[in-house]
Amino acid sequence: MDWFTSPEYWTSRLVFQRALAGVYLVAFLTAALQFRALMGERGMLPVPRFTARVPFRRAPSLFHWHYSDRFFALCAWTGCALSAALLAGLDGSLPLWGAMLLWLAPWALYLSIVNVGQTWYGFGWESLLLETGFLAVFLGNDEVAPPVVVLFGLRWILFRVEFGAGLIKMRGDPCWRKLTCLDYHHETQPMPGPLSWFFHHLPKPLHRVEVAANHVTQLVVPFLLFTPQPVATAAAALMILTQLWLVLSGNFSWLNWITVVLAVPALALPADPPPVPDAPLWYVVVVSAVAAFLLFLSHRPVLNMLSRGQVMNRSFDPLHLVNTYGAFGSVSRVRYEVVVEGTLDETPREDSDWREYEFRGKPGDPRRWPRQFAPYHLRLDWMMWFAALSPAYAGSWFGALVERLLEDDRDTLRLLRRSPFPPGTPPRHVRARLFRYRFTTWRELRETGACWERTFVREYLPPTRLSTTAHRP
Repeated sequence: MDWFTSPEYWTSRLVFQRALAGVYLVAFLTAALQFRALMGERGMLPVPRFTARVPFRRAPSLFHWHYSDRFFALCAWTGCALSAALLAGLDGSLPLWGAMLLWLAPWALYLSIVNVGQTWYGFGWESLLLETGFLAVFLGNDEVAPPVVVLFGLRWILFRVEFGAGLIKMRGDPCWRKLTCLDYHHETQPMPGPLSWFFHHLPKPLHRVEVAANHVTQLVVPFLLFTPQPVATAAAALMILTQLWLVLSGNFSWLNWITVVLAVPALALPADPPPVPDAPLWYVVVVSAVAAFLLFLSHRPVLNMLSRGQVMNRSFDPLHLVNTYGAFGSVSRVRYEVVVEGTLDETPREDSDWREYEFRGKPGDPRRWPRQFAPYHLRLDWMMWFAALSPAYAGSWFGALVERLLEDDRDTLRLLRRSPFPPGTPPRHVRARLFRYRFTTWRELRETGACWERTFVREYLPPTRLSTTAHRP
């Protein structure tokens, strides 16, 4: 069945599968280390409360049948083990059907996590990992050459990621059309990285070139993915270079990395595949049926991309099989940050000894330089960025965060870089204040050593004690 497989993509498949397993490993590790404080039994948004009001058909998950923190940890660490096994190439040692089941297992486990993750898992790269992971189930192992329809299915995902992001920019913020968005974006992005300060201070003409190049990469180059080689390889390579540039400029969880992974199957890498028999008939039938079904489901993201009311990062089915993507349809001109503080004083006053909680990734102390965390995803830090944009984004969980800080909750404090209070000595009151942040200039950096300058804007949450904790800022 020469029409069904492409042996020349043998190496591309191998690299893709190992890289995808690496992304899976990071995703499961993130879940295992953060879930208790975010959505555990005593978390800010507990899973049992969610499953009690949302039926299984709307959010299929193992946790509808049973939930405990121990069971969730078992699922997350099992996902880590499966990902590590795939990263080591265990699927190549199994029969074809066994390899498919091995790839299906992490997909099902991560789907169970995402579907009960609520706000903490509302990011586009969660659906992107699930959609990509589902197709990977049918990519085969050493017993068969890579199926053509699956390879093109992966290119179709990459097309929608890039082209959807390009369209939402052109339809959204005028600064993308004026080529001025990068005058602000490096400073106001959710979580700057160690080089973001330098990217922000690049000459403005270079920022214009960056935006124009981004438009070409997202609106023109994706169509070349479906052209003959070597053009498709050149297109994929250009997308990879663009994503690596974004990796240098900020922390975007594994969004950039999984986009790079998706580009790999379009590369015509040198391959010397071993001789393999024709794909078994049952495999041809299953893969063809799945490809046809996914093609049918694709009409919804296509209609969304064609619509003037295009939306970003939406799943059209509870299994996240085919989704729509996009990022930064609008760009903030000013950066705001919520600074959380506590005091041991019985009666809080403005001149009380207020001590600031330090988060791992989000800006806090103006002298603390941003660090690189991606592809690891600091979920609380990201949501704090949204909370600064509007209290409405934090209405469901911010009060619970304050309550956990007042209780000196160990799992919550583990999400932070540092608590200002000794262990076992919780604050009597916690407050939150909104500040405007901006990158310092070269001169200010030399004189003060601070990469940020911040200005108080207003009170975000008044001093609150445990007995009167509000659940909405």
